[in-house]
Amino acid sequence: MWSETIIRMLITETGATLYMTLASVLGGYLLGLPMGIALAVTDSKGIAPNKIVYKILDFFINITRSIPFLILLVLLIPFTRFIVGKSFGPTAVIVPLVIAAGPYIARLVESSLMQVDKGVIEAAQSMGANVMTIIRKVLLVEARISLIDGATITVGTLLGYSAMAGIVGGGGLGDVAIRYGYYRYQLDIMLVTVVLLIILVQLFQYIGFYISRRFDRKK
Repeated sequence: MWSETIIRMLITETGATLYMTLASVLGGYLLGLPMGIALAVTDSKGIAPNKIVYKILDFFINITRSIPFLILLVLLIPFTRFIVGKSFGPTAVIVPLVIAAGPYIARLVESSLMQVDKGVIEAAQSMGANVMTIIRKVLLVEARISLIDGATITVGTLLGYSAMAGIVGGGGLGDVAIRYGYYRYQLDIMLVTVVLLIILVQLFQYIGFYISRRFDRKK
C-alpha cells in the first residue's frame, strides 16, 4: 500500500497545500490589509472618522465572513472559472481562498491597529504628521507584533480551508484525505495527511512566534 507512488503523491500534494496556503495569504493581505487600515482609520475613534466608508466596509466584511467557506467555494465556481479558466486544482482554489481571507485579515488588522496607544498617535498629530504618515510610521510600526501574530493565525486558518477544498477536487492534502481516506477507506493514508497538516500548522506557528519574539526584542 505504501508504494513509491503513494509517497511521491503525498510529497507533491504537501507542496500543493503549501502553494495554495502561501499564495492565498499573500493575496489575502493584498486585499485585506488596505481594508483593515481603512476600517481603523475611518472608525469613529480613528484618525480620520468617516461613517459612510466605515459602514460600507463593515457591511461587506460581515456579509462575506458570514458565508461558510465550502458554500463560498461553490458560489464562486463561475467567477473562479472566469479568472483562471478552470474551477478545480490548487491554482483555482486560491481565488476563493483569497476572497475568504481578505475580510478575515481586515478584521485582524483593524483589531491590531485599534490597540495602538492613542498617546503615540496624538504625539504624531501634534507634530503635524498627516494621515498617511501616521499609518506608515505609527500605526503599522506600533502594531507590528500584533500584526505578525494575526498573520500566523491566518496561515493556520487558510491551511485548514485549503484542506476543505479537497472535497471539490481542490488538490493538496485535503484531496488525498478525501480520495483515499474517505472514498477508498484507506484510514492509514488519511491519518498521515492529518499528521502532515498538523506538522505544517505547528511549523508555521513556530515561525510566526519566532519572528514576533524577534521584533518584540527590538521594541
